[in-house]
Amino acid sequence: MHSHSGQFCPGHAQDQLEEVIKHAISVGYKTIGLTEHMPRTDLEDLYPEELDEPEKSLAELAPRHEAYLKEAQRLQAAYASQIHILIGFEGEWLRPSYGPFIKSLAAEPCIDYFMGSLHHVNAIPIDYDSSYYQKAVASAGGTEEKLYERYYDQQFEMLQALKPLIVGHFDLCRLMSSDPERDVRQWASVWEKVVRNLQFVVSYGGWLECNTSALRKGMAEPYPCRTIAEEYLKLGGKFTMSDDSHGIAQVATNYKKGLEFLESIGVSHVWTLERTPQPGDAGNKKATLANKAVPVVDIKNFFD
Repeated sequence: MHSHSGQFCPGHAQDQLEEVIKHAISVGYKTIGLTEHMPRTDLEDLYPEELDEPEKSLAELAPRHEAYLKEAQRLQAAYASQIHILIGFEGEWLRPSYGPFIKSLAAEPCIDYFMGSLHHVNAIPIDYDSSYYQKAVASAGGTEEKLYERYYDQQFEMLQALKPLIVGHFDLCRLMSSDPERDVRQWASVWEKVVRNLQFVVSYGGWLECNTSALRKGMAEPYPCRTIAEEYLKLGGKFTMSDDSHGIAQVATNYKKGLEFLESIGVSHVWTLERTPQPGDAGNKKATLANKAVPVVDIKNFFD
């Protein structure tokens, strides 16, 4: 339910979107959610590789998103007999002013859902490199505890404003931490904010993704980590499954480990969406979406 391609995420990902879909079919995927990054709207939000010609880089983002939606719909129809393709995007909550823009993107008839994601603290990237991460720490008050507090407060702002069906990499703040495996319950204020956010996600029917990209980035557990995942389950939360792939090489990466992790905390089913009508039948109206439970054991069979 969370994927990217080099075609529409240049600089961060590899491969054409169609090749990613064909590979997903070859490894047994029955459903794939396409979630290329949404366009950003301000020069200050560009990444270093976009700063050689900033105005040009910014001007390319919106047309690239439109091209993505057009290609995604073509592929959705072309491969309908082989795989169920959902069309979405990954939201970029840099500041509250992005809220109305994200809602406008989500209103497009072809969009089935979007990821509610946070990659920044105080509009500074926390998953780009250590230099940016340290800048974010400084902006939050100078300690990782303060950064975590700010991360979960800004995540809560996003959750309240958007109520995304799927919350992306819930605890991304630990990626570049000095201790990614720390038990955040040691920080009482941080843990209070974590539980508050989890309660809110459950209250409106949102899902967390079990995102296995944390494993390929060297962490011991997926996003979210065990402590948070167990608390979420106590609250009645539901998981979907994601590789957060950035090209063919990362499709289904560490899925077996991720599924075993879910089983170890008592998860028997993960959730996805089933859309009707079939591609091309809805005209200019949004498809109807139904929640669909998939047994974890059924997915594991593809990776044993």
